[in-house]
Order: sequence, then C-alpha cells, then structure tokens
Amino acid sequence: MSFLRRRRASESTKASDSADDGGSGSEKEREAKSRRRRGQGGSERPRRWSCVDSCCWLVGCVCSIWWLLLFLFNAMPASFPQYVTEAITGPLPDPPGVKLRKEGLTARHPVVFVPGIVTGGLELWEGHQCAEGLFRKRLWGGTFGELYKRPLCWVEHMSLDNESGLDPPGIRVRPVSGLVAADYFAPGYFVWAVLIANLARIGYEEKNMYMAAYDWRLSFQSTEVRDQTLSRMKSNIELMVATSGGNKVVVIPHSMGVLYFLHFMKWVEAPAPMGGGGGSDWCAKHIKAVMNIGGPFLGVPKAVSGLFSVEARDIAVARAFAPGVFEKDVFKFQTLQHMMRMTRSWDSTMSMIPKGGDTIWGGVDWSPEGVFNCSTKRSKNVDITTSELSAVRDLENRAAVNYGRLISFGKDVAKIHSSKIERTDFRGAVKGTYLSNTSNCDVWTEYHDMGVGGVKAVADYKVYTASSILDLLNFVAPKLMKRGSAHFSYGIADNLDDPKYQHYRYWSNPLETKLPDAPDMEIYSLYGVGIPTERAYVYKLTPTSECYIPFQIDTSAHGESENSCLKDGVYSADGDETVPVLSAGYMCAKGWRGKTRFNPSGINTYIREYDHAPPANLLEGRGTQSGAHVDIMGNFALIEDIIRVAAGATGQDLGGDRVHSDIFRWSEKIQLEL
Repeated sequence: MSFLRRRRASESTKASDSADDGGSGSEKEREAKSRRRRGQGGSERPRRWSCVDSCCWLVGCVCSIWWLLLFLFNAMPASFPQYVTEAITGPLPDPPGVKLRKEGLTARHPVVFVPGIVTGGLELWEGHQCAEGLFRKRLWGGTFGELYKRPLCWVEHMSLDNESGLDPPGIRVRPVSGLVAADYFAPGYFVWAVLIANLARIGYEEKNMYMAAYDWRLSFQSTEVRDQTLSRMKSNIELMVATSGGNKVVVIPHSMGVLYFLHFMKWVEAPAPMGGGGGSDWCAKHIKAVMNIGGPFLGVPKAVSGLFSVEARDIAVARAFAPGVFEKDVFKFQTLQHMMRMTRSWDSTMSMIPKGGDTIWGGVDWSPEGVFNCSTKRSKNVDITTSELSAVRDLENRAAVNYGRLISFGKDVAKIHSSKIERTDFRGAVKGTYLSNTSNCDVWTEYHDMGVGGVKAVADYKVYTASSILDLLNFVAPKLMKRGSAHFSYGIADNLDDPKYQHYRYWSNPLETKLPDAPDMEIYSLYGVGIPTERAYVYKLTPTSECYIPFQIDTSAHGESENSCLKDGVYSADGDETVPVLSAGYMCAKGWRGKTRFNPSGINTYIREYDHAPPANLLEGRGTQSGAHVDIMGNFALIEDIIRVAAGATGQDLGGDRVHSDIFRWSEKIQLEL
C-alpha cells in the first residue's frame, strides 16, 4: 500500500506539473518549477569552496588541535615532560638546590635581590583618560597587553618629564613590590624565578629573601627623592640582619642593579640629607658579600647606540629588512621616534654610558681587547685546545680589531689608520635650519632642532671614541645630557679625597669613588663569556625625510671572512651578549684587586666566569649552562655558587677565580694609576 501511495503521489505531481506547464507561458515560472523539481528529486550542483570557507576550516583545525593539546597537557602526569626529556637527552642533573640540600646546606644569610633595567614590573597608580581601567595594572612586564591595545597611551604613561626626569603631571607609575616584581619578565620568561626556587630548596622563604624593586627609569638618587627606595632597602636589610641572629646579608644585583647598589653603598654611609646617615661602618656590619651578575661596571656600548639612534644590532637589522614596521606604513605612527622620545626621558639609561674614556675603552688606534675570535659558538662541554689558543694569539698579532672607535661613519673609516682620516670638528658647528617640515611629526625629538648643518658636522667628524662620545651626545641630545650630568659622571678621579667626590653624581662610577671600609666583605663579579657582544658600530646617514632619525647603523657593513667580528655594522667582542668582558671584569680583575685607591680596605674580589653553552635541543628551554645576560640567571653553576655563599661559604671555598676569557691580559694593557 505504501508503494501505491507513493506512486499515486508521484503521478498526481506529474499531472499537476503538466497542467501548470501547459497553462503558463512564463519563462520565470518554468525555471522556478525546474529548480523545485531538482530540489525534490534531482541532484543539486555542488557549491564552490570559497576563501572564507578555507579560513573557517583553518581556524577550526587550529582551535581543535589547541584544545586537544591543552587537554593532554593537563591530563598527563607532572613527571611526563621530564620523562620525555630524559629519554631523549639522558638523565638530567639535580637542580642546584636539591643537590646542595643533599649535602646538608641550609639557609643562613638573608638574601637581597637588586633587579636591573627593564626586568622589574611597573604598575599604574594614576593616569590620563586614555588609561581608564588600568589602576594597579602592569604597564611594564607581564603580558604587555596595553602596549598592543593603546600604544600611544602606553608610551605617554611610560615616559618621564623631559625637564625634571620625574613624573609628568597627572601620571604616577610605580614599581611592583615583592618577589613577584621581577621573578618573571613575561609569562614563561624567568628572570629571578629559578634562583628563588633553588634557594627555597635549602630553606629560604620570603622572610629572608627581599626583592629591592625600584623604578628603573629614574636616576638613582631620584628613586630616593620620589619613592624613598634607598631608605626602604636600608631598613629591610637592617631588619633581616636583626631577625636572622646577626647574620649579614648576601646582596645579588643584576645588570644595572649592580650600579644601583654601588650608589646605595655610598648613599647609606653618607650623612643626611644627601645620604642615609648609616655611618662609615654600616656596610661592614650588614653585608657579607655582594655577588654582581652581569655587571656593567664601566658601562656598555649598547647604551651609546640606544641613545644615539635608538638601535642595537637586532633593531638595526629589522629596520633595514622591513623599514615600514618602524615607520607609519604599518602601525600608522612613527615607532622609532616615539621610542626615542620615551627612552631619552629615562635618566637611568645614562648610568650605562661607557666610563673611563679612552684610558679604559681604547683610542682611535688601539683597544685593550685587540681581537676576539667571533667564529661559531663551541658546542657544549668542548674546551678550546692549546693549539687553537695559539692560533687566536697569532691572529691578534696579524689583524687586531680596533674597538676603540665606538662609532665610525663608514666601514673604511673604521679600519684605516687615524693619519689617513680627514676629520672636521663638530663641537662648534652651527646646527642650521630644521631637518625637514616637522608639522606632520607625531612626536618631537631633539633631532628636529639639530638642522642639516648639525647632522653633516656629526658625520664629518668620522670617528668617535669613549671620550668624544660624551661630546657627541651633548651635541645631539643637550636636554638629555643636561639632566644626566646632574646625576652621573664618566671620568677617572685624580684625587678621591677631593670633597667634590662626596656628591651623589659620582657614587655609581667605580672609577670616581671608593669601596666601603669593610675588609671582611667580599665582592664577586659573575658573568657569562663566549658570546659575541656589541662593542663598536659602523654608522651611515639616512635619506632625508620628514621627522626622520638622521643616523642609522649600516647593516650592509660586513667583514671579509665568515669569522669576522664585523657583522651587520656591529663589531663584536667577548661578553654575555650585552655587557663586554672588559666592563664586567676589569674592576674585580685589577681596579679593586688588593688594596688600591679605589679599594682602600682591601676587600677581597673574585671573578667567576661562566662559559656559554647553548641548549642542545628545544626541550632544554633556555638551557642550564647559558652565559647570556638574562639566561645566565638559570645557569646551574652560577646558582650553585650563590647558594654556597648564602649558606656561609667564602670565595676561597668556591675555589677563587674561575676565568675563561683574557680579562687579566686585557686589564694589564690599561694604564690606570691604582
């Protein structure tokens, strides 16, 4: 019966259709009925696959895979990643904290961490209308979400006043407090977290660990004027010593924090109101050791390129490869100009301008390092042989690199003898008319007032050493240097007993101040070696345009051989990728070694170098033997040295100096009265 019903229905449909066809002569009706018949019983023509379909399919696949991996990650046992890693690379060594706890080491001396520039978090306490809803949210550190959402508002709130170097009106950005201030720079990117975790393994906790967070944008003395940061550090150290049975603290500064703590040691002993009023024996009573990690004691050349053209090697390469990224072409605002305006308002950056002039960093025709073997990094656990070392020595005698020329305009100028260089002094040059029409500029920089004549005068001087760099910066950035000269100095003291050196502007320069009278205290310099580190630059003039920065690292300048130290317009020397060995090691190798005029009480100094070994595979993350400037904070050998000292060991117990570089030989080439 069902068959008959279907048949009748089909026949009735046909009859109806034939009647309709016969009675209608409309073409449109026939087409509509034809489409209806196809919908009822025919096969529909397949729809074409569009670009939108492809995008939706791709997004769906990515999301599905992501959620699947996230589910598996949360479902797997906590030990599974370690099991996979050990299956591929072999058994992993115990973390230093676990290893030393097995040896019976326990927490003894309180520990103070002093973070460096940019690694400490900053949060908003007061802002303009564009920062609505960001109260106590991190502007620096964390996810940097506000940088992507509202970049110009972010730049405005991260900048300081160009006249005072303090907060602009209506803005208050303050440092995050506690260990979380600098344990991680961004999610998954550790700074102090690994060291803190290993110290916790032998019994440390927050009551005997203190993060001396500060606003790293400010000049050192201004952190006390605005936030009383130095006073807080003094009070916390005194409290920790009192509550730990009189055990002195072990202070661990990193990067610019090294200079900040040098300033603190002079401030705490100096009489009020300029100083902390602790007296000349305060450091002797409260500090066991200062373990400086990656310390730029004598400055870094990177600071010069950053202030001069807001560049380092990586930015220069990106600027040459994709110039639109840093101009208006992509982000619709002038990225480099805004970055220059912002960073030039941070007075702290001037603390890292090279100190000691040509005496330390070399002149037009000499430099202490001579040459550094810039060949590919050695594999892990492979030491250089005696024959290889002799080959390096022979290479130095034949083709030394003159790192003394921190800035050279042109590759040829960087190499030829000074007698062949025709130079025109820029110091008295008239800056002339504006570079270009500045009415369309997003932001003002001091280059807008410099003029074409000033730019040409800078380029015509050809070569700049550490001594003339100060004149160069005074010429191109007078407001910046006017503020900086009130807080920092870069020379070498003739007579340290001169009363002028009691002023705070000299306290962060180890060549213009004395160490405390604390003969039982120890000072360590811990830093990485074996990584090509920026030491000098080859510059060129950029084509004239509106609002442009007239100077740029010449990324087309390369050495003649694969192992040349000149690459992408940057001459490299030995270091930790940020701080050259010369800056990190000289003071502990010679300037403070034994009783000198810079170290009158004869504080013991030690150098501990960590030869860089990159991770063997991705499963090792950033590695446990890294010598890089920040990654060294996860170096197991460095962490072990710190824990042993915190548990009561001395420099002699560690084995004294451990040196891989030529720092002692280079130090002997520096003729400095000690």
